[in-house]
Amino acid sequence: MTLLDAKQYDFARARRRRNIIIISTILTVILAWVLYHARNHPQRQAVRDFFGALQSRNYEQAYAIWQRDPDWKQHPQKYPNYPYNDFYTDWGPGGQWGLVKGSKVDCSLSTGSGVIVQTTVNDRAERANIWVDKSNKSLSFPPSEIQCGNWWAWLTE
Repeated sequence: MTLLDAKQYDFARARRRRNIIIISTILTVILAWVLYHARNHPQRQAVRDFFGALQSRNYEQAYAIWQRDPDWKQHPQKYPNYPYNDFYTDWGPGGQWGLVKGSKVDCSLSTGSGVIVQTTVNDRAERANIWVDKSNKSLSFPPSEIQCGNWWAWLTE
């Protein structure tokens, strides 16, 4: 076989191959972006559950979510650093946020052994920041606060 006997170039096959490569690349980038943004989903869900319990005024359940111990009433001495009375003072109707009528998770930032989740409570300008431990999903107050950016910051978070 010589150069002059080579097969005719198939433009349709080359176009299909190029389109498959482009589509595969785009889908890979989208999948990577979705997986990157879904990495904090369990911690965000724990905060949603917490504020859902506060919204339904079930403070004992909210404390159970906070401590990640549904049987906390059986052994309240296990939590001397943040007992239920202090929790109720902070998160109850007389607390900083008052009666929780609505909440929305804004963003999250993974740092070290936990995730800081920023939440809008009662459509207030001030945001609640909650620390969620990655190992057991217990909640606490964060070592620092985060500020959610605009849509570009969320896109590139």
